[in-house]
Amino acid sequence: MFTLPLFPLSAHVLPQGRMALRIFEPRYVRMVKDACAAQTGFGICMLNANGDKTRNEHIHSVGTLVKVIDFDLLSDGLLGITVEGEKCFSIQHIDTEHDGLRLGQCTLLPAWQVQPQSDASLIRQRLVDIFEKYPEIQALYPSPSFDNPIWVIYRWLELLPVSAEQKQHFIQQSDYVKTIDFLTQLVK
Repeated sequence: MFTLPLFPLSAHVLPQGRMALRIFEPRYVRMVKDACAAQTGFGICMLNANGDKTRNEHIHSVGTLVKVIDFDLLSDGLLGITVEGEKCFSIQHIDTEHDGLRLGQCTLLPAWQVQPQSDASLIRQRLVDIFEKYPEIQALYPSPSFDNPIWVIYRWLELLPVSAEQKQHFIQQSDYVKTIDFLTQLVK
C-alpha cells in the first residue's frame, strides 16, 4: 500500500492518457509542487456525485496515478500542467489534510493484458476519426497508439459522456472484452 495525494475531477484520465489542467487552489498548487519535486506524481480520481464529502465518499474508489509531463504559467496567472496517466489504483482509505488536500491509501490494480480474440477494429477506426476531427485532442498525443486495443479503449473511456459509475465499472473489470462489446455497440 502507498500514500498518494488525490485530485478529484469530473473528467478522468487513464494509463497513457493525457490531460491539460489549470491549477489554482492552494492545496493543489502544493500537491503539484511536491509531486514534481519528489517525482512521485499524484492521483486523479472521478467525483462521486452521490457521495458524502465530509466522509470522503465523494471520490470514486478507482483512480489513475499521473505524472506531470509539462507545465506553464498561463496568461491569467494560473499554473497550467499536462499530466500523463501511468497506472490505475484502488483507494482503500482517504484522509484529509489541514488545507483540504485528500491523501489516499492505495494499491495498484493489475494492468489489462491484450486479449487476442477481441476485435477492436471498429472502435479503433472511430477513434481515428475523432482525432482527425478534433485537433485539440490530437495535439495531446504526438504518437497515438491506435494499434494497441487497450490504449484505444482507455481513450474511449476518457472521452465517452457516460456516468462515472459506468466508467468505474468498466475500469474494474479483469479484462476489457465486455468494454469492447459495449463500445462497439455504441459506435455502430
